Amino acid sequence: MKKSIRWRLGLIALSVVVAVFLFLPSTPLTTQLPQWWHQSVPKIALGLDLQGGSHLVMEVETDKAVEASVDNIAADLQTTAALQSLSVTFTRTGQEITAKFADTLDEKVEKLIKDTYAILEYKSRAKGELVYGLKQAEVRRLKENAVQQALEITRRRIDKYGVAEPLIYKQENDQIALQLPGIKNPQEAIAFIKTAGRLEFKMLNTVGDLQQALAGKGPADSEVLYGEEVDQSGKIVRSPYLVYKQTMLTGDRLKEAKVGIDDRGRPAISISFDGQGAEIFGRVTGENVGKQMAIVLDNVVYSAPRIQDRITGGSAQITGSFTHEEAAKLAIVLRESLPAPMKIIQNVTVGPSLGQDSINKGVRAALFGVLVVVVFMVVYYRMSGLIADYAIILNLVLLLGAMALLNATLTLPGIAGIILTIGMGVDSNVLMFERIREEIVSGKAPRAAVDAGYDKAFLTILDSHVTTLITAAVLFMFGTGPIKGFAVTLSLGIMINLYSALVGTKVIFDIINSKWKLEKLSI
Repeated sequence: MKKSIRWRLGLIALSVVVAVFLFLPSTPLTTQLPQWWHQSVPKIALGLDLQGGSHLVMEVETDKAVEASVDNIAADLQTTAALQSLSVTFTRTGQEITAKFADTLDEKVEKLIKDTYAILEYKSRAKGELVYGLKQAEVRRLKENAVQQALEITRRRIDKYGVAEPLIYKQENDQIALQLPGIKNPQEAIAFIKTAGRLEFKMLNTVGDLQQALAGKGPADSEVLYGEEVDQSGKIVRSPYLVYKQTMLTGDRLKEAKVGIDDRGRPAISISFDGQGAEIFGRVTGENVGKQMAIVLDNVVYSAPRIQDRITGGSAQITGSFTHEEAAKLAIVLRESLPAPMKIIQNVTVGPSLGQDSINKGVRAALFGVLVVVVFMVVYYRMSGLIADYAIILNLVLLLGAMALLNATLTLPGIAGIILTIGMGVDSNVLMFERIREEIVSGKAPRAAVDAGYDKAFLTILDSHVTTLITAAVLFMFGTGPIKGFAVTLSLGIMINLYSALVGTKVIFDIINSKWKLEKLSI
C-alpha cells in the first residue's frame, strides 16, 4: 500500500476515534463511561425546544431610569454648589429637580444650573425655589438607552449564570423576551435576572417617629424601608428603617464591586466609586459625621452604619447575612446593575416532555432520511454507492464530534442543518460519480477515470460549499438563538463534508485500485 494512502487512512481513523471520544459523553452511554471521561469532555447542549426551560417576557420600567438620572444630577449639583459655597438644597420630586435657597441667591443658583446641565429646562419658580425638569429629547434618549442597556446587561448576566445558548431579543413597548433552555432553578434564575441592582445611599431620619411612619403618618420627606436578616432558625426577620427620600448617591457612579470579608469574618461586598462618585461620597459623609447612612439595594436596607468621619477614596462595604455564593451573585448584580427595574409580564415554562418528543421526532426524521439516501445510493450507484454511504456516516460521526468539542447547542433547526448537510454530502458524491461516469464513457481506465472525475468535480463542489458557508456565516452573525444553532451545524457540516467527500471517499477508491487492477468500475 502506498505511503500516501496509509497517511490518509491514519488521518481518517484518528479523526473518527477523536470524534467518537468527544461525542460519547453526549449520548445515553455517558452513564457507562468512566467518571473522568464524561466530566472532563465538553458535551452537546440542547436548546429550549429540545430540553425545555423558561420563556419570559419582561418590561423595562423606563420611568425609573429617568428618575435615577435626575437623582444623579441632583447629587452632582449639590456637590458643585458646595464647592462654590452656595447654600442651596437640591431634591428630586418625580422627574423634576427642586432647588431651595435664600432669596438673594436666585440668580447664582439659576446660573449654576444653566452652566452645569444644558439638558435641564426651567419649569416653575416660587419664592426661594426653582423647579427644573429634563428636556423631552433627553427623556426619550434615556428611555431608549435604558431598554438597550437592560438588553445587554441581561445577556451578560445570563451568560454568567450559565444558561447555554439563550435567546434574548427586544420586543416593542419596552419589552425584552428571553428563552432560557434547561435552567435547573427557574425562580432563582428569574430573580437573578430581574434584580435591578439599584444601589442608593440615603440618610436615616432619627428625628422622626418610626411608629407614626409605620402607621402612615410619617414626615413627608421620609419613607419606611426594611432590612432583612436571617436568624439562627433560618427565619427571615424584617426590620423597619425610617430614611429620607432624597438619594445622596446612586450605584451609577460605581466603579467596582467584589466579594470581601467584613470585620466579623463574614462575606461582604466591597465597592468603590469613580472620581465624581468619590467626591460626592466624601462630601456626603463629611456633612453627616455622627449620623447613620442606609445602604439600600432595590429598596432593601442591607446595612445602616454610623459615619465616624469623612470617608475619602470613595470606598464602602455592604454587609449582611448572606453566603459567599449570594455575595458573589450580588457583586455581579452591582457591577451589571440595570438602568431600570424590570417586571415579568409573561412566564411560560416549556416542559421537558415536549423537548423529548421533539428529540424523538427529529431523530426519527434524520434516521429515515439517512436510510432512504443510503438505499438509493446503493441501488443507483452499486458498489460506488456503498462508498458514498460510508462518506455520509463518516460525515455524521465527525460532525457530532465537532459539535461536542465546541460545546454547541443542538436545536430543532440544528437537526435540520444536519439533515441538510447529509443532502449536500450526497450531492457532492453524485457530482463526482457522474464525472467519473463521463470519463469511463470516454474510454478511460477505472483508475484514470476516478482521478479525472475527482479533479473535474473539485472546483464545482468547492464553489457550492463556499457559497453555502458564506450564507451560514451571515446567519450566525445576524441571527439569534435557534438560527445560530442552524448556522453552526450547517457550517461545521459543510467543512466536514468537503473532507469526507474529497479525502474520505477518494482513499477508498485508491485502495481498491492499488489492490485490485479493476477492468470495470461498478458505478
